Amino acid sequence: VTQFDDADFTRLNELRKKYAPAYEQKGAKLTLTPLVLKALVETLKKHPIFNSSLDEIAQEVVFKEYFHIGIAVDTEQGLIVPVLRDVNKKNVLEIAKELEQLAAKARDRKVTSDELKGGTFTVTNQGAIGGAHFTPIINKPEVAILGLGRGALKPVVRDGKVEVRMMTPLGLSYDHRVIDGGAAARFMVDLVKAMENFGEEAVKI
Repeated sequence: VTQFDDADFTRLNELRKKYAPAYEQKGAKLTLTPLVLKALVETLKKHPIFNSSLDEIAQEVVFKEYFHIGIAVDTEQGLIVPVLRDVNKKNVLEIAKELEQLAAKARDRKVTSDELKGGTFTVTNQGAIGGAHFTPIINKPEVAILGLGRGALKPVVRDGKVEVRMMTPLGLSYDHRVIDGGAAARFMVDLVKAMENFGEEAVKI
């Protein structure tokens, strides 16, 4: 099943622009993805069923106490999903640097087999290419995956007034054998809230 929503990325984008020069001085490119990953992990902590896997032979759900996030990378050889380990233990700068390194290794076909294993949840971002909502396919044995489309400036009503905001389409696909629709809706509400109310302290170097 896929649950759709839109997140207001205006604040995230402003934080990215504000701190990008400082990150460059540290040798890192600050994109929106590290900020999304931080918000995602905070949401996964509140909803641990989304950070689990399904053992189909034992018919058991295995909960993970670590947060290894697979990042789908578009390469000339097709989609490759290297895994960024222990995202919850890393700051935004560390995530940004590792993401860049993993993506480069994937594109150069230098990613190791170990770097493709052990993910607990996957993120796929088509924003750089274009397109809006889509239904990402779950990376088994994981039970959920988040897809991000291209953000676009859209008129949004806030407090009775129309404002122009950067709205980003989200698609959360999940295994209905493990996760119910109500749980998915609550997860998405909390995820959107974490993205829209992202704390500036987390971005500061």
